[in-house]
Amino acid sequence: MLRAGNAVACLACRSLLSPRMGVRVGVPIQKLHPLSRAIHHRYTNANPQRTPHRTAARHISSLCRLPPRTHKSRYGGQGGHGYQQHRSFWAVRLAARLLKLRYLFLGGAVGGGYTAKKTYEEWKDLLPDLSEYNWVVPDFVWELTEQIDLEKLAKALPDAAELAKLMPDLEKIGENFTFLKSLLSTESPGESALKAPEAPVAAAAAASTASSAEGGDKQYKKASDKEKIDQLQEEILRSQMKYQRMLERLEKENKELRKVVLQKDDKGIHQRKIKKSLIDLYSEVLDILSDFDSNYNTQDHLPRVVVVGDQSAGKTSVLEMIAQARIFPRGSGEMMTRSPVKVTLSEGPHHVAMFKDSSREFDLSKEEDLAALRQEIELRMRKSVKDGQTVSPETISISVKGPGIQRMVLVDLPGVINTVTAGMAADTKETIFSISKAYMQNPNAIILCIQDGSVDAERSIVTDLVSQMDPQGKRTIFVLTKVDLAEKNLSSPNRIQQIVEGKLFPMKALGYFAVVTGKGSSSESIDSIKDYEEDFFQSSRLLRDGMLKAHQVTTKNLSLAVSDCFWKMVRESVEQQADAFKASRFNLETEWKNNYPRLRELDRNELFEKAKNEILDEVISLSQVTPKHWESILQKKLWERVSTHVIENIYLPAAQTMDSGTFNTTVDIKLKQWTDKQLPHKALEVAWETLQEEFARFMAEYKGKDQDDIFDKLKEAVKDESIKRHKWNERAMDSLRVIQHNALEDRSITDKPQWDAAIQFMEETLQSRLKDTESVINDMVGPDWKQRWMHWTNRTADQHIRNETKNELERLLKLQEDHTAYLANDEVTTVRKNLESRGVEVDPVLIKDTWHQMYRRHFLQKALAHCNLCRRGYYYYQRHFIDSELECNDVVLFWRIQRMLVITGNTLRQQLTNTEVRRLEKNVKEVLEDFGEDNEKKTHLITGRRVQLAEDLKKVREIQEKLEAFIEALHKEK
Repeated sequence: MLRAGNAVACLACRSLLSPRMGVRVGVPIQKLHPLSRAIHHRYTNANPQRTPHRTAARHISSLCRLPPRTHKSRYGGQGGHGYQQHRSFWAVRLAARLLKLRYLFLGGAVGGGYTAKKTYEEWKDLLPDLSEYNWVVPDFVWELTEQIDLEKLAKALPDAAELAKLMPDLEKIGENFTFLKSLLSTESPGESALKAPEAPVAAAAAASTASSAEGGDKQYKKASDKEKIDQLQEEILRSQMKYQRMLERLEKENKELRKVVLQKDDKGIHQRKIKKSLIDLYSEVLDILSDFDSNYNTQDHLPRVVVVGDQSAGKTSVLEMIAQARIFPRGSGEMMTRSPVKVTLSEGPHHVAMFKDSSREFDLSKEEDLAALRQEIELRMRKSVKDGQTVSPETISISVKGPGIQRMVLVDLPGVINTVTAGMAADTKETIFSISKAYMQNPNAIILCIQDGSVDAERSIVTDLVSQMDPQGKRTIFVLTKVDLAEKNLSSPNRIQQIVEGKLFPMKALGYFAVVTGKGSSSESIDSIKDYEEDFFQSSRLLRDGMLKAHQVTTKNLSLAVSDCFWKMVRESVEQQADAFKASRFNLETEWKNNYPRLRELDRNELFEKAKNEILDEVISLSQVTPKHWESILQKKLWERVSTHVIENIYLPAAQTMDSGTFNTTVDIKLKQWTDKQLPHKALEVAWETLQEEFARFMAEYKGKDQDDIFDKLKEAVKDESIKRHKWNERAMDSLRVIQHNALEDRSITDKPQWDAAIQFMEETLQSRLKDTESVINDMVGPDWKQRWMHWTNRTADQHIRNETKNELERLLKLQEDHTAYLANDEVTTVRKNLESRGVEVDPVLIKDTWHQMYRRHFLQKALAHCNLCRRGYYYYQRHFIDSELECNDVVLFWRIQRMLVITGNTLRQQLTNTEVRRLEKNVKEVLEDFGEDNEKKTHLITGRRVQLAEDLKKVREIQEKLEAFIEALHKEK
């Protein structure tokens, strides 16, 4: 900056002091630049002999690193070469002025460097400061901040001088450029130089225009200067763009740096969550054991604190005092604990609670979170109680962390009751006893026996139960609650002393404690209860008179004693339990290798996923069925479904009229009625059944391809449930009805192959019906003579009567081949009399019934003969020879039926492949998802020793691994 300032002063003073630049006789000394005035006074006072302006000129020239100029006239001078010297003088002046530009750029660079450094300091302030979070941030975060040192980062970045070279200050450059332009273009340099920092470019341009009349040499100089100015402008623009790009790059790097810091911080927090505490590892083992149905004589003998007591004895309040929060639902005299609640207590910076199967944290310092936690516990309890029961053995697991909380695992059990009241299940008392015994029979369980001190000790039930489970009292801790009420109500305080010393009950214990859990109000806070408890015991005569010892009172001392006892029991028994599970694992693995040597050990969930993929593959196979196969199946099944109606209700009634016009009219009426009411429904039923059958067929075929039969029940259940959920698109029925109606109305057989196909279809149908009719007749009349002689069978009396009646009716049909379908009454009488003459008594109803089958066979035989004649009748049909003796209306009917079957099969096939298969696949996926979320369903559908063995093996391995991890952490803590 000093050199830049000297450069500016140099220009200013030389312009004023040089004779050529405008210092003339009579210029007042006050008009000089302040630096010029100082130089003038210095040199005048120092050397009065010398001319002041010459001395100053030499000094300023030395500052500018240029040789001093002599005071010459314009055209005179040394050597007599005035004009040549004048031209040389302009060249020197131009070079000197161009060299002055470096000082301008240097000044702008320094200013720009200062601006860049200031911007860097602002960015530095944006980085996160974690110093005020020392109390919550773990050590690894500070290690992270040490790794990302801001001072090292500052050293890594370019310093101010380097930035100044790259990033000049554009404002300084603009000001200096304006000054330079005014300097090079003004006629009166002395005055314009003083005004340059404030004067605009327009004024400089005007001054330049005013001085353009000085001569051609000056114009040449200005043109050259203009080119250089344009070059300088381009250089400034490039510098500005370079500076902008560097700013963007630095800003981007700053964002990336902040992102890296946040990511590393999140990663550290995630690692901190994964690194579980000792008590959390132990609690996970207990959670797994609660779901493990043990075989191989390996039982859950890991320690936990079992909290038992009479109903409303205050056991829940004691547990809340230990947990330092009101976490359990409350009710006045009502049973609130309906299922065991396992509470894992541990120390932590924040007072929070969390369920085992949920990621939500409840802030126990906030009343709204406490209320939400109590409500959630109550909902889970009520949900666990099923089938009209009052209590449930299902365990609810929660963890509570907070400052000063002792590490342990407690299980709060439902209160023991003496009488079942209204609204409870009849077996509630026995269920509570069984649940309590199941937890207390663990030889390593610590029994926290809660006794209500405000009631008579003789009314207690729980003490007898505890003494049965732990007769020696080696793992029992007795707690007397509501001591304040006991001291107030009891006339003899010695009774309390007897209870606490273990002399009143026939129950032994490791320790005896007396606590106060509040004044009976559910709105009391834990801190107020603690204060009340401490104040009570400090002023109580029980402690003052020595009836109670100091270490036996307050829940704080109780929690310390329970925690010490718990960890002592854990250290003594955990390695023994680990060895027991190691032996169980060996037994399970040996059984698996002996029974299933080539199968992987897949548990129930893994088997379900495997079965799920197989079922989805089978459903996808439906989309690979060819259209021809779909249509063939649909036509065949639809004809099987409707053939009886077509023959019995349409063809036979119309054909038996023996009149061509009546036949066609009857057929048209009956076909329309059939199409409007029954046919579309029947078609959709056939399509739906076909889809089910194909689905089942693919599953059965897939079963043969090395499929595991363990999936049979699951696949059958998925198939049935998917079909049950599937709803056929009802809108398809209306369009199908229109299509079928149009197909049946068409009577135009266009070619001979269609005619032949219709005749073949008619023959096959009539032959099938004739075969069925003959079978019915044979059953009616019994075996013929060949069967009687070959197989030693005889006719029954009824069959004999039927056979005689058949023979009589056959003679009648031979006499009248064109007989109508109905037998007249006189004909029935004649037949009956003829039979009676041969000694056969026949009922008229039997005669008519036999006639129906005989005439049916007779008519079908005639129809088949007529069908054979119609093979050559296509010519007459095509020429519309109505008067011909050969009428083939029945062939046209079967052609219409056949065409309807083809069109219906094609329509149903399109609907199946385009819509219904996809909808069925969607239903299958939904059913599989529902089954996957229902553990009871999976347990019911995927069963067998193999599954149970894999489940047990997986659980035992998991328990053993977690026990080993816990033991390792326990040894490290020692």
